[in-house]
Formats: sequence, structure tokens, C-alpha cells
Amino acid sequence: MLNKVMRGLLAALALGGLFVSTRALQVHNMDPGAAPPCAVNEHWDCGAVNHSRFAVFPPRTFDEDPNSKTVHVPIAAIGMAGYALMFLLALLGRWWALLQVAEIGFGAACLLSYLEAFVLEKWCIYCVWSQAIVTAILLATVAALVLRRRARVEA
Repeated sequence: MLNKVMRGLLAALALGGLFVSTRALQVHNMDPGAAPPCAVNEHWDCGAVNHSRFAVFPPRTFDEDPNSKTVHVPIAAIGMAGYALMFLLALLGRWWALLQVAEIGFGAACLLSYLEAFVLEKWCIYCVWSQAIVTAILLATVAALVLRRRARVEA
């Protein structure tokens, strides 16, 4: 019973992460001159964040030629792939694999939060939601593993 509840909870969280990553990708693909729906004030502007040089992997360099053949993948697209993988792992109950993917996602989100806070000095509301969701997935996965281990010891 608890296993089904945890699978459902983690799958729902991953779907939420997939949603906010999709919204961030939509902002990334918008015309930079258009006002994004999440531009609140000078500190909360997802358009500025999602059009920054850090919105792609690898990040754009300052002196990069616009006609360069370097492939840059939007961070939001990587997030979508990560949340889709977490969704699948949650449905399958693959707790250890989910823990590893959530740890990677959490680390990446921490790095991106650092860049928003101290380099860009602007925040993206979708990015903050993503940070909260990946943190919740990480903590819930740890809880699922602890509860699973405790159930095995008691049996």
C-alpha cells in the first residue's frame, strides 16, 4: 500500500516538474523582446533568465560567434528529459535509480540557483518551482527507501 502511495506521489511530483520545465522552455523559445508571462519586477524575470547565456548547455561564451556551429541544448529541455525519466522510474518503483537521478537534478538546480542569485541577480519563477519540486522528489525518495528498509527489517 505504502509503495503505491509513494509511487503515485513521486510520479505526480515528476509530472509537476515536467510542466514547469515545459513552461520555462516556452519562455526560452519566445522572442526576447516580448514580455514573458512571468516578468514580475526587476528581481523576478524568467525572460531574462531563460534568455541568458546560462540558459543553454554548454553556456554561451561572451565572444561566441553567432554563426558558430556549437550546439547548445536549452536547460529547460534537459529538465524535461530528467523529469520524464524520474516519472518513469517512480512508476516502476526503481527507488535507487530515482535517487541517483534526483541527486543529479538537485545538484544541477542548486548550481542554476546560484547563477540566478549571484551572477544574473534575477530569478525565474519556473526555475524556483523546479528547485522545490526536485528537492521534494529527492526527500520523498529518501523517505521511500528508509520506509522500505524498515519494512524489510521488521518482516
